[in-house]
Amino acid sequence: MTDADGPSPNATKTGSPVVMVVAWLWVTVPFLYGLYQLAEKSSKLFE
Repeated sequence: MTDADGPSPNATKTGSPVVMVVAWLWVTVPFLYGLYQLAEKSSKLFE
């Protein structure tokens, strides 16, 4: 295979580290907020 054929199927392309951090925050922050809300509301059930 030559370079003209395109990238190897085994090659992994990584994006910018900044994009990775933003993507993780985009998912993690709402998830943690949801867990907080769940814990806060479910604790009231057992009072």
